[in-house]
Amino acid sequence: MKFAVLDFETTGTQSVGEIIQVGLAIIEEDRSISRVYGSYVKPEGPIPPFITGLTGITDSDVQDAPELEEMMMELVPLLDDVVLVGHNVAFDFHFLQSALDRCGYLPFQGRILDTIDFLKICFPSLTSYQLGNVSSHFGLQHERPHQADSDALATALVLLRCLDELYSLPLLTVQRLTELFAGEDSDLSWFFEGLLSERELETFQPEGDLQFYRQFALAVGDWTELAPPREDGDNPLEQMSFEAYLNEVTERLRSILPQYESRQAQEIMFGEVIKALEEERHLLIEAGTGTGKSLGYLLPAIYQSVRTGQKVMVSTHTINLQDQLRERDIPLLTEAVPFPFKAAVFKGRGHYLCLRKFEHKINKKDYASPREDTLTSAQMIVWLTQTESGDDEELNLSGRGGDFWETVASDTDSCLGRSCPWFRKCYYHRAKQEAGNADVVITNHSKLFADMKAGHQLLPSYEYLVIDEAHQLEEVAGKHLGMHMKHFTVSHTLNRLYKDSRTGQLPALRQILQSSGSEQAAEWSGIIDRLYPDLLTVKEAWDLLSDKLYALIPERADSAGEAGQLVHRLLPAKKPKGWEELASLESTLNLSLSDIIRKGDKMLAEMRDQESQSSADSLVTDIGGLFKDLADIREQVRFFMGMNDENVVYWLEANGNYRSKSLQLYAVPVDVSSQLKELFFDKKKSAVLTSATLSVDKSFQYMIDNLGLNEAQEEGKLSTVQLPSPFKYRDQALLVIPRDFPSVKGTVGDARFVDMLVRSLAEAAVTTRGRMLVLFTSYKMLRQVYDPLKEALASEEIAVLGQGVEGGSRSKLLRRFQENSASVLLGTSSFWEGVDIPGDALTCLAIVRLPFQPPNHPLAEAKAELLQAQKKNPFMKLSVPQAVIRFKQGFGRLVRTAQDRGIVIVYDTRVIESYYGKYFLYSLPGPKMEHMSTEQMVPRIAEWLQQDGAS
Repeated sequence: MKFAVLDFETTGTQSVGEIIQVGLAIIEEDRSISRVYGSYVKPEGPIPPFITGLTGITDSDVQDAPELEEMMMELVPLLDDVVLVGHNVAFDFHFLQSALDRCGYLPFQGRILDTIDFLKICFPSLTSYQLGNVSSHFGLQHERPHQADSDALATALVLLRCLDELYSLPLLTVQRLTELFAGEDSDLSWFFEGLLSERELETFQPEGDLQFYRQFALAVGDWTELAPPREDGDNPLEQMSFEAYLNEVTERLRSILPQYESRQAQEIMFGEVIKALEEERHLLIEAGTGTGKSLGYLLPAIYQSVRTGQKVMVSTHTINLQDQLRERDIPLLTEAVPFPFKAAVFKGRGHYLCLRKFEHKINKKDYASPREDTLTSAQMIVWLTQTESGDDEELNLSGRGGDFWETVASDTDSCLGRSCPWFRKCYYHRAKQEAGNADVVITNHSKLFADMKAGHQLLPSYEYLVIDEAHQLEEVAGKHLGMHMKHFTVSHTLNRLYKDSRTGQLPALRQILQSSGSEQAAEWSGIIDRLYPDLLTVKEAWDLLSDKLYALIPERADSAGEAGQLVHRLLPAKKPKGWEELASLESTLNLSLSDIIRKGDKMLAEMRDQESQSSADSLVTDIGGLFKDLADIREQVRFFMGMNDENVVYWLEANGNYRSKSLQLYAVPVDVSSQLKELFFDKKKSAVLTSATLSVDKSFQYMIDNLGLNEAQEEGKLSTVQLPSPFKYRDQALLVIPRDFPSVKGTVGDARFVDMLVRSLAEAAVTTRGRMLVLFTSYKMLRQVYDPLKEALASEEIAVLGQGVEGGSRSKLLRRFQENSASVLLGTSSFWEGVDIPGDALTCLAIVRLPFQPPNHPLAEAKAELLQAQKKNPFMKLSVPQAVIRFKQGFGRLVRTAQDRGIVIVYDTRVIESYYGKYFLYSLPGPKMEHMSTEQMVPRIAEWLQQDGAS
């Protein structure tokens, strides 16, 4: 095969753009790049400034360039008898065909392949498939991104990298891939057939350290062979004090990381954490950015666990932090700790692949959207040769990949346990076994509460607990101790059971029964036939109930924050009118569901007793799991519609654009402190809670009240510690407040406010050359600012990215922000925390309003009512502390390392005018604070940034 790798730079999209540059790299059959052809092309009109900004190609570059016809005379002969390749090839192919057409050539008839498909298949764990990122990941020279010849060469090198990978895969994997694509009439299918016939002729086949089982090549062995971390009987810490252990670890850290320096705050943290664990006390410890808090609790946790032989559980709020501990901190400590120990990461079950379901799915080609699902299956077949954990966070699944994953993820209800042919290879059981063996187990808050609800069946038992990102604990607890249900979950479960007579698990089971022809099979088929109309009744009742619940939400525009989200609270004491009708719909739903579950479970039990039904075994298990889900749904809807618990807040959420299809039901306890106290703090010997933001104006009282730690405090079983900051904030951060800035009522700014804000942001952005994050509390206001700011900065070639305006997830926006240094990112609530943008990517943080939660959010409203009933002031007891903690989180985005310098602009003058403003400013870790008139602000910022260059 001879490949021609093509890339065009154009002035715009397929319908209106013109070609301004072409690049073509030819790859010969021996996989050498024989030539790279490049040329500018003269367009008919001028090049838009945006394109010049992206590609660096100016009007003067192309003014003497050959015209399209001339360039095509050189290009067309190079396309003879080649396979055409491109990165996102449909774009370049479209331009090629219209250029061929315009210049009077025949259309290109050859094969076309896309390097994005190859990258997805060969490297399923890459975090981004963008050409620049892929090139730097592989260490390829890509000197001028967005210039056609450089892009074509980079794409050719990427293709060669993929081909190397395909030739090193085991033959079995290539056979499986070829089989996957065989059904479709595509160039990918043609490519894999060719690859397979070539690979089958090789005498020597690469196998590596892989295991071959049931026609798959796997990187994972049997988990039954996992060894404990140390031999029985020898305890390396019997004679070693914590000080001696720390000294030895520190020495080793210095030799591994020459730049390692002991930090005062971290030293204090080591001591406080080990003291809490040894003396069996609880500890609240606030550790700001740069403390090195992960090591601050991991080192004492390892010591405590190995010395006493008792597990320490570590819980984080985000999966991100969990993965960071696994990929960065644990490998480092494995080298630094002078004896073998084991730390295992254990996530919720849905993060692990179920090999039985996956095998069944690809053998049956049971696909919802064939083209995408085939590609996802191909990614996963290759991933099996690489992954040892089977954890979905390792996979980059795009588009519908998430829906695909849901159908192959492990879950309790459809697990065959020991009778599963995959049992010893099972990723979930492997993770469970590793957690059982480990000294320290790293999990997340969600799993912690799920385990508690399941009567401690999910996690290994533990007496010592470290909670990181502890300021999130209360919210997660509420979600798990209450209920939360989406319209989608119900319809998804029903569709998986039965979509129509051909699709769904029940029709699949019926098909197997038909072919077996026994008398009982006919009887069971009859039962299944009678279940169909009942399932349709349930579907209709659920859709109707959702419509009616959605209709209760008043069409108020801007609700709590994000785009188009509507929120409405329901009060048990004042049920909305027409509620009886909704309640009777719920009764219909409940009866039909009970009927289906009863008949279905009876039939499945009969099938299980009949040993011979082997081909249907896994189906019977999966259907049993879905019936169990239906039973859960029945209970949850009944609980929500009952609305009879005064200590629970009931509310509805939906998105105005998707209406009842996006409905979510919530029922959350107003106050979880007593449950946290009973379930955690009374039961565990020691719980260490840490976060960068636990105190408000140097006091921990807000957290102590909300987490149910009052009694522990009174009994002297609780310590609180605020660690000193390792950064020199007075030199590293400047906080400015424009004291004459107009104020805002509500969530929408008036014209004068928006105008001044846009002007001020634009001037500041020019001074800092972008690298600016602007945090809003209302999505409406973000929208008001987005267009005018974009316009104001267009001539400066500074891009404006808006959350929810451009589409794309939070992480995609962040990636674009980090890749393009001259940009301003506008974000709402979810950007206030957990966003890590180290170094130069972020220089300026603008806070438009203090982050008070909308007081009309049902949960905030109910908490305020509860405080009022206790004769407390909800504003000072709840709104201010919550806002201060978010404000500190927002501020924490700015300075992430000892070298960072940055500016914070607070446009909300309440911080200097109101009686509560001081709580915000005093809670910060001591930046330089100045207030001035709006027009003095930008010169002051410029001066402060230059000081840095001078010093």
